[in-house]
Amino acid sequence: MYAWIWRKLPFGLAGKLIGSLLLAAATVALLWFVVFPWAEPLLPFDDVQVTQDSGVPGDDGGGLTEPSVRPSEEDIPYSTETNNAPPTTPNR
Repeated sequence: MYAWIWRKLPFGLAGKLIGSLLLAAATVALLWFVVFPWAEPLLPFDDVQVTQDSGVPGDDGGGLTEPSVRPSEEDIPYSTETNNAPPTTPNR
């Protein structure tokens, strides 16, 4: 397709380069001013819902809280030193 367009552009190499730039600019302008404004209402980019109330009882919306007590090694069911936990077999 691009070879066909290149062959059809007139006026030698300079004309082909200028014609190619004009076609590219026309394509960008068509997308920018026609296609993108038409498609914008169909896309969910502006569908944002931010509220202060999280819906969780007792949450005042103040953000994250630090735990009052750090769990001990016995309370954590995985290793905090490595990512490679050994496979476990279920007891049957």
